Amino acid sequence: MSLTPVMTKASPLDMLQRWLPKLVLAPSMLVVLVGFYGYILWTLVLSFSNSSFMPSYKWVGLQQYMRLMDNDRWWVASQNLLVFGGLFIGISLLIGVFLAVLLDQRIRREGFIRTIYLYPMALSMIVTGTAWKWLLNPGLGLDKMLRDWGWEGFRLDWLVDQDRVIYCLVIAAVWQASGFVMALFLAGLRSVDQSIIRAAQVDGAGLPTIYLRIVLPSLRPVFFSAVMILAHIAIKSFDLVAAMTAGGPGYSSDLPAMFMYSFTFSRGQMGIGSASAMLMLAAILSLLVPYLYSELRGKRHD
Repeated sequence: MSLTPVMTKASPLDMLQRWLPKLVLAPSMLVVLVGFYGYILWTLVLSFSNSSFMPSYKWVGLQQYMRLMDNDRWWVASQNLLVFGGLFIGISLLIGVFLAVLLDQRIRREGFIRTIYLYPMALSMIVTGTAWKWLLNPGLGLDKMLRDWGWEGFRLDWLVDQDRVIYCLVIAAVWQASGFVMALFLAGLRSVDQSIIRAAQVDGAGLPTIYLRIVLPSLRPVFFSAVMILAHIAIKSFDLVAAMTAGGPGYSSDLPAMFMYSFTFSRGQMGIGSASAMLMLAAILSLLVPYLYSELRGKRHD
């Protein structure tokens, strides 16, 4: 006697349960495909065109990239990004790790102190840039206040100094991001096996040695993640520059994101603006792809 499978027709309720997740996700997927990847592809096309005030699709090859390489303002923006990004990432890591180690000692009112350090991250870069613009303004900020108190020789005019204005951006960005780095490392420190620390203490190791040689080296994934996030923030920094310096004095505090916006929407050179946007994307991918590769390779070996 042979048994044949009985085919049952799926009920409408079963079909709805099967398709409902796809229907719910479909609008989001459509927005991502069109609003993100679609516009990236469109920007790439424009970077090879002669677009000016309006999009144009006349193919000019690498002409816009060659014009970009010959533009002095682009090189100033790129050099500023190296200075800004290097100092921003390095100082934020140092302050964030230091604060995380301090809070890891289970001090009193830890929650209150942690909230104070994290509060700047709740503010937008526009608010941060505006606040620090007031503080560093020679006519009404810290410079004027200290001179009114009798410090006549004190000068803090970096905001109007072409050679030092980029460091004002670093100060504001570090103030906002160091609390976030602290939270990342504090979570990592709290996940470290305490038996390792106790064993090191039994062996006579001091607290600085334990953190420098045992605990922090074990947090390499946290270091890598923090660097990736901070580098991404540095490369796409626009609102901080727009609120704090608007790229000035002149264009001495320009960053690539500010350059791209200025040439695309203010100067009517959409082609060269699109080319700069694609180079910014390439910079982000050069950081993101190795990170994703290391993560996927690590999971494959687990």
